[in-house]
Amino acid sequence: MRKNILITGASTGLGEGMAREWAAKGCNLALCARRADKLEALQRELQQAHPDIRVLVRGLDVCDYDQVFEVFRGFRDELGSLDRVVVNAGIGSSQPIGRGHFAANRHTAETNFIAAIAQSEAAMEIFREQNSGHLVLMSSVSGVRGFRGPLNVYAATKAAVASLAEGLQLDTRGKPINVSNIMPGYILTDINRDTKNAPFRVDLETGVKALVKAIESEKRRAYVPWWPWTPLS
Repeated sequence: MRKNILITGASTGLGEGMAREWAAKGCNLALCARRADKLEALQRELQQAHPDIRVLVRGLDVCDYDQVFEVFRGFRDELGSLDRVVVNAGIGSSQPIGRGHFAANRHTAETNFIAAIAQSEAAMEIFREQNSGHLVLMSSVSGVRGFRGPLNVYAATKAAVASLAEGLQLDTRGKPINVSNIMPGYILTDINRDTKNAPFRVDLETGVKALVKAIESEKRRAYVPWWPWTPLS
């Protein structure tokens, strides 16, 4: 069992949901996100409900790359080890190309991909020192093929994250370090709450349970929920 789990973007949505699921399973949690106040409220809730686990929280903007390394190492030092790191932090917004929104699209690219590189670097550094660990990169079914209009850049960042995971899988082949590429479909969160065209969308609880099950299987690639996204993709 992966006992000590770090989750980025843990204050809302999928990150918050996964934290609740793993807390119920008896895992120690290292949770980080920009909203420190929401993390602290989640920490109090989880420690009240599950007094036998440790829940550590730290504020983190994943685009502050130096801070990513500091926070990950700090969690490792406090818990003694990190068994699983879930690179979950990201934003859903992007804009059509050529409409004057370069700054917004650059921010999406930096948050969803460059910051994922920083988180992967920090996690893999720790895993290589430990000679064990499980790195989980959260991509999306939107990364399978290009999307038009407002989702163009977002989908491109998720394709890049998927490719990063596949490359790291080659780097760790034969080693006691696993890397998973998780590709969720539409799971109801604030990112897609206002999306009109969200086929096969499932509620947060259903989606999170499927996510945790897929992550714990430690497969190289997993579409979540399995049906209908695996055959469609």
